[in-house]
Amino acid sequence: MVIYLRGDLGAGKTTLVRGVLRALGFGGRVKSPTYTLIEQYDLAGLNLRHFDLYRFRDAEEWEAAGFRDEFDGRNICLVEWPEQAQGLLPPADLEIVFDIRPQGRALDIYARSATGKECLAALSAHC
Repeated sequence: MVIYLRGDLGAGKTTLVRGVLRALGFGGRVKSPTYTLIEQYDLAGLNLRHFDLYRFRDAEEWEAAGFRDEFDGRNICLVEWPEQAQGLLPPADLEIVFDIRPQGRALDIYARSATGKECLAALSAHC
C-alpha cells in the first residue's frame, strides 16, 4: 500500500506517522527521515516504510538506494513530499492532504485505488 502525505512544512505529516506507529504498539523513537530519506519499521505483522523526500533531487539516487524495491507490494509506504519523486513513485492508494488552519489542522483523505477505497471504508467504520 502506498500512502502519499501532502502538506506544507510543519503541517503534521510526520506527527501522523508517529501516531500510526504508536497505535500499532511501537515504543521506540520515531524520527523524521528528512536526511536519511527512509525509516523502516517492522511491527504488528506489518512492514512500514516512512519516506521523507523533501531533500530528494536525483533519480539516480532512487535507483542506487534501492527505493524501488521498497514498493514491492509487501510494504506499507508512507511518503512525505511525493512530488519530489514524481515519475518514480507508484501511484498512491491513499492520499492525505494536510492544511494548516488558524485553529489547528484539516485533513482530506482521498482513495486513489480499490485498496485505498477498502482502507478508507474500514477507517470510516471505526470513526
